[in-house]
Amino acid sequence: MNAIDSVFKRAVSKLLTEVFDGPPTSEAYVVNPGDPGLLRQLGTISAAAASLQPIAGKPSIASHVHHIYFGLSLLNRWSSGEENPFADADFNESWRRTTVTEQEWRAMCESLRKEADTWRRAVAARNKWDDMSAAAALSTIAHTAYHLGAIRQVLAAASV
Repeated sequence: MNAIDSVFKRAVSKLLTEVFDGPPTSEAYVVNPGDPGLLRQLGTISAAAASLQPIAGKPSIASHVHHIYFGLSLLNRWSSGEENPFADADFNESWRRTTVTEQEWRAMCESLRKEADTWRRAVAARNKWDDMSAAAALSTIAHTAYHLGAIRQVLAAASV
């Protein structure tokens, strides 16, 4: 692995940890120091709150979580060698899960955690970066951070 690939991999790994688990130190680039990150934030949300749609016609927290899970599962299939799991992916379907029971919510959060961990391991194992793999890694950071913010806006609108 060359020096640029090494620096890139460390930076991406650090940012993925930050967005999913919160920054491990006071060093933060995407969220504020002390932020819990997406996965710990979800652990504080009940199924009832995750199922709310405080803005009519807009996604619930459960919808956001299912959408993130769906995207990560596609990335993991791709990183495992599947040629093009995106070709027949129905991204509209990834938004249709709007309500969850407590058991479904916990299972959804655990599934998201597993996909996030699998993706982080794939990034940590990659030694050569090309345009596609770099874009996939960087977009995961931005996309997840966007949805973390959107989830927090849903929580604020619901006043839960």
